Amino acid sequence: MIRVVIDTNVVVSAALNDDGLPAAVLSLAIDKNLLMFVSGPILAEYERVLNRSYLKLSAMRIKALLADIHRSSTLIQPTRVVSVIKEDESDNRFLECAQAGSADFLVTGNTKHFPKAFDKTAVVTPKQFIETILPLLAEIPVDKS
Repeated sequence: MIRVVIDTNVVVSAALNDDGLPAAVLSLAIDKNLLMFVSGPILAEYERVLNRSYLKLSAMRIKALLADIHRSSTLIQPTRVVSVIKEDESDNRFLECAQAGSADFLVTGNTKHFPKAFDKTAVVTPKQFIETILPLLAEIPVDKS
């Protein structure tokens, strides 16, 4: 199964627009077509950012989305502190999570802050991610029961 960490900006974009590529990425994770990894700091950041008043997301929408993420993702506790990203230090939590979960991909709309790869994790945009994994998903057998 494809192992992934999803940056906050992808989660926020998905919350704001059900039809975009970020929503497709998050839906694949929530539907468990991907193995999504999160950590405590990442979940806290999702919640903090989704609750920003200017996003105008309803409390019910935020609660439902966070519940879906909690239900469908794997919570891990990174043991290594990473300090690769200087522009936004909190982005290092995503690298830590990706490393601890041996993620194949870190999906972000903000690739300029991240290295192109970290350990064995490719850092990609939602578009690059969908283009890369679509052929792989086509090979997954569909349960018709």
